[in-house]
Amino acid sequence: MKTNIIPLDKKLATDLQEKINFKTKPLGALGVLEKIALQIGLIQNTLTPVLSKPTILVFAGDHGITKTNKVSPYPQEVTQQMVLNFLNGGAAINVFCNQNNINLKIIDAGVNADFETSSTLINAKIAKGTNDYSIGKAMTNEQCLEAIQKGKKLVKKAYSKGTNVIGFGEMGIGNTSAAALLMSYFTNTPITNCVGRGTGLNDEGLQTKIETLQQVYNFHKNDVKTPLDALTAFGGFEIAMLCGAMLEAASLKMTLLIDGFIVTSALLVANALESAIVDYCIFCHTSGEQGHKNMLNYLNVEPLLNLGLRLGEGTGCAVAYPIIEASVNFLNNMATFKSANVSEA
Repeated sequence: MKTNIIPLDKKLATDLQEKINFKTKPLGALGVLEKIALQIGLIQNTLTPVLSKPTILVFAGDHGITKTNKVSPYPQEVTQQMVLNFLNGGAAINVFCNQNNINLKIIDAGVNADFETSSTLINAKIAKGTNDYSIGKAMTNEQCLEAIQKGKKLVKKAYSKGTNVIGFGEMGIGNTSAAALLMSYFTNTPITNCVGRGTGLNDEGLQTKIETLQQVYNFHKNDVKTPLDALTAFGGFEIAMLCGAMLEAASLKMTLLIDGFIVTSALLVANALESAIVDYCIFCHTSGEQGHKNMLNYLNVEPLLNLGLRLGEGTGCAVAYPIIEASVNFLNNMATFKSANVSEA
């Protein structure tokens, strides 16, 4: 797949670091905030970066594997019900986006339901859920590419309206299973170390999930030879759409806010296609889902927060956003030693 993500130009790094160092504080005293300010300055290639019209896209999709009742204690219908909750403003992501003045968009990437026309729901449905990947590929090659292109198109639209910082969330019963399979493939980690409890499996349910996904992995492994093969075999429509959205956002030099386990699995696919994407990403938190920390270690990145979150929906992005905003604000508005007439060390 052709990509056009430009690696960050580090020429401005020295000037940005000097600007950070001469604020009225000891060297490094703002810790991670200084690293974020430097990163966003490099992404925007300016000493005075601005965060414009922050937006979070939440992609929803269903997974055929859930019909086997082997990977989730919740029925597939919960995906539809949670999308309706998003549209009614009742979910955690609604609360946190409202609190932090973040624009929220809900996308039907492939929910097994029909929704009424709504100004708050974007219909990008590929199909009513993926196929059961225990007996075949989750999606066709054509469906995978269509989902990627739709994700790109949605980001282009947000960018055209002035957004330059964009977060990614998801909803889909069964999608921690897809994420675990993708993690195992891209990080070469045994399935046992990738699979978590998802929406709350007990010990017996967790063991059944592990055994089921090991069988799925063995069933497909000889046919998976490229990143897109893995996405087609194991992914969800929401994960494929996330992958395309991330690739487009980085190509437009936007700042990407990465949520938890499922969103990071989509990034693993994008990273395999274009490794320069990671420099454009801020990893908002470490998920409570087993495997996410190892995903972050594989990408060699540090998350901002560790709050034990494992909800998805982009909630980690929304909660972390004020910290990211603070990083840009101190860079632009904090006095220097010279301007404040404060003696330097």
